[in-house]
Amino acid sequence: MPLTNSNRKASNVQKLPGLKSTKAASKKKDEEEGVDAGDVLDEWSHGKALIKPTDQLELTDAELKEEITRILTANNPHAPQNIVRYSFKERSYKLTSAVDQLAVHFVLEGGLLHQDSDEAQRLRAKDSLPEETTTVDTGAEVEEEKPETPATPVDDGGEAEEDRPDSVASKTNKKEPKLTNQFNFSERASQTLNNPLRERSCQTEPPPRNNFSATANQWEIYDAYVHELQKQEKNKEKQKSALSKKDEKSKKKMMLMETQGDDITKVGKAAKIFERMVNQNTLDDIAQDFKYFEDASDEFRDQEGTLLTLWKFQYDKAKRMTVTALCWNMKHQDLFAVGMGSYDFSKQGCGMLVFYSLKNSAFPEYLYPTSSGVLCLDIHEQHSYLVAAGFYDGCVAVYNLKEEGLEPVYKSTAKTGKHTDPVWQVRWQNDDMDNNHNFYSVSSDGRIVSWTLVKNELVFTDIITLILNGTVSEGPDGVQQPSIACGTSFDFHKQIDYLFLVGTEEGKIHKCSKNYSSQFLETYNAHSMAVDAVKWNHFHPQVFISCSSDWTVKIWDHTINSPMFIFDLNAVVGDVSWSPYSSTVFAAVTRDGTVHVFDLNINKYEAICQQQVVSKKKTRLTHIEFNPIYPIIIVGNDRGSVTSFKLSPNLRRTPKAKKGQELPKGPEVEIAKMEKLLSLLREPEPSTV
Repeated sequence: MPLTNSNRKASNVQKLPGLKSTKAASKKKDEEEGVDAGDVLDEWSHGKALIKPTDQLELTDAELKEEITRILTANNPHAPQNIVRYSFKERSYKLTSAVDQLAVHFVLEGGLLHQDSDEAQRLRAKDSLPEETTTVDTGAEVEEEKPETPATPVDDGGEAEEDRPDSVASKTNKKEPKLTNQFNFSERASQTLNNPLRERSCQTEPPPRNNFSATANQWEIYDAYVHELQKQEKNKEKQKSALSKKDEKSKKKMMLMETQGDDITKVGKAAKIFERMVNQNTLDDIAQDFKYFEDASDEFRDQEGTLLTLWKFQYDKAKRMTVTALCWNMKHQDLFAVGMGSYDFSKQGCGMLVFYSLKNSAFPEYLYPTSSGVLCLDIHEQHSYLVAAGFYDGCVAVYNLKEEGLEPVYKSTAKTGKHTDPVWQVRWQNDDMDNNHNFYSVSSDGRIVSWTLVKNELVFTDIITLILNGTVSEGPDGVQQPSIACGTSFDFHKQIDYLFLVGTEEGKIHKCSKNYSSQFLETYNAHSMAVDAVKWNHFHPQVFISCSSDWTVKIWDHTINSPMFIFDLNAVVGDVSWSPYSSTVFAAVTRDGTVHVFDLNINKYEAICQQQVVSKKKTRLTHIEFNPIYPIIIVGNDRGSVTSFKLSPNLRRTPKAKKGQELPKGPEVEIAKMEKLLSLLREPEPSTV
């Protein structure tokens, strides 16, 4: 009978296997849960007991109720505040002001995808995973297959629970792979190839380095302080003027509106060009003559020439002044400078420095009024904006045409060694070893002085003092002193830098050197009156010319004491000048208003042109100059005007080339022309047997 009961129970189990196993599992689960709940209750009751540390502070109720305010900021207290970085701009380490306040506590990198997203569906389709099946169908299949298994006792609850047909784990183990979580987590991973490391380097040439050294002398430091003080004073004056302008702005508003229409500074350049155009249109016939006209009658004059009058330059405020100096600009060949003053010591007054251009004869290009009469000037050959001038009161000055204003940039004073008598000649020389510009001057006080442009002042050096040979004068204490000669003109050699000639008021010409300040190299008894001009030939290194108030013009070889040529012009000769295109052509002006042009290669005895160029008999000519490239001359007179003349073809004739032969050109040809003339006049050397 017990066997029968057991079979019945087994059959019952087989009929309702799901029900029996479910009850057993739920009973077992409840028991386990009851035990666990009791343990948790005991732990909670023990955890609620207050444990007081021994070192806890005893606070009163008032202290406990006290509110303590804490301000939370985004600053990281552990961030370093003293990070420095190297600054390549300033070449030093600089403290960085930007501090990273971000603090990272936890970082987790993951790749979760939602199961309904498109990407998750694509991944499932790629891995050929079946769609989610219902648990009901899976349970039915298990129930059909379950009776074939042998019967198991009911007491064996663990095995029954593991073989439950409705278990999700059993279904997943059999049909589909295990899912990580309910979101249908899909994990992806990929590994990329690491590119091989490459090093790239280049080497550059170091920048060139120059060593600079200078010595700060006491006067340089003094000049720097003085310059800084002048700047500060100018700034103060500007501030004062700005304040005063603000106060007077309302008062002058109407006046500015009225005078604004009269301001032509904005259109100054355009007006200047327009003035030149109008002037050239007005005097178009003169411009055509200057450029194209050649006197055809020279062919019938038997080697004589003429002068064609071109432009006349005159400034209204300089009508009563005398033209005391003329000089062409070597870079801008249409520009020339005119010095205005007076040769009459009883009529001395103010002077003027005027610059004219052949493009506009109506009005000067530059105008500088002076407090004393200008007696001489010279324009620098390389730096054509620098003009040196000598005055009747003994001062020398340098004007800069680039600078605005009417005052010279350099001027000598009594403290800086100015001359005590009128300055008769100035000449620019090559820069010294420190690349400072310098020029020389000669005066009636007998001094020949070198002036150097150093920063903001003129530094003078006495080169030589002219002394009369054989004459002695008594000093204030009865001491006998040599008499001083009065220098009237001088000129430097074109090739030999240290050699120069000086003409004196006594009629003598001294050949001097910059290297010897105590004596003359040679003295020529040239004229019986004052030497008005002495000039070296542009081509031949041994020839120079001189003119004087004794009516004569003389040509010299500096190796011979006697003159090679003597020309008597029957009037006081004011000036003489060599031509820049021929070694044998020169021109002179006389007080009677006549221009004399000589060409020794054509006529060694008379001028090939003698022309009266003044309309009034009382007008006297004072100076003459050849243009460096154009076939014209300019002549100044004692009425303050300058007239330009064009030389006819006979006055600038060149030798004709023979058939089949090229005409030689260059300075060697001109030197040979002059040497041929001199060889006819030199005494033959005694022959030794």
